[in-house]
Amino acid sequence: MKKVLGYILTPVFYLTFGLSLVIFQPIQWVCYKFFGYAAHKKSVDALNFFLTYSQITLLNSVSFKNNQQLPTDRPIIFVANHQSMYDIPSIIWFLRKHHPKFISKIELTKGIPSISFNLKYGGGANIDRKDSKQSIAEIIKLGKRMNEKNWSTVIFAEGTRAKDGKMKPFQIGGIATLLKIVPDALLVPIAIGNSWRVVRCGTYPLTALLPLKWTVLAPIEKGDKNAEEVVLEAENAIRQQIDQVNVS
Repeated sequence: MKKVLGYILTPVFYLTFGLSLVIFQPIQWVCYKFFGYAAHKKSVDALNFFLTYSQITLLNSVSFKNNQQLPTDRPIIFVANHQSMYDIPSIIWFLRKHHPKFISKIELTKGIPSISFNLKYGGGANIDRKDSKQSIAEIIKLGKRMNEKNWSTVIFAEGTRAKDGKMKPFQIGGIATLLKIVPDALLVPIAIGNSWRVVRCGTYPLTALLPLKWTVLAPIEKGDKNAEEVVLEAENAIRQQIDQVNVS
């Protein structure tokens, strides 16, 4: 049933999702060029509202649970598992007051309406995976912006998408680098569930009638712990939450 509905509803989803990207490209440009960061951010927030709720066209529900009292006056490193590209819009929309930034492949800064513009001018780090010096330098710059502006950064610590929903071990590299630059950052795990199921048949058909879930888990203070310890703590917390989603 879900797959059959997917054949019917996927074109509607792509139309809605794609139109949002195309419409917000000039809106972002005007906001950034004439009104600066604050206006540009509001346009990006609005874009990601529409991208998030494009899932309604697939009859998918969106549940973003955040019962944590997270500060806005200190940097945060959000650490999440990664299942599909549809993980991202909800994080940007629901955590918008924390100014979430991403570490992205530099190739994504060209050719994608709205997304490329935001990656290029939104304040994140765009890294060349073939150039380790450039990558580290970009992450250091991002860390400095986090310190100066109390921004947050979202890191998908598996390093790649879990296309079958099974979490891979977390990598510590990017998180460890950020913690050196932003030692007082709060580490906050986010567990993402069922997003992989949307694309389990590939780009067509997408799967319908899914409960998509994001859960913000208890923050982790680094304190005297090293990067390996806090990343492992975040990984275990997310893995436990994901196991509950898979069972349900």
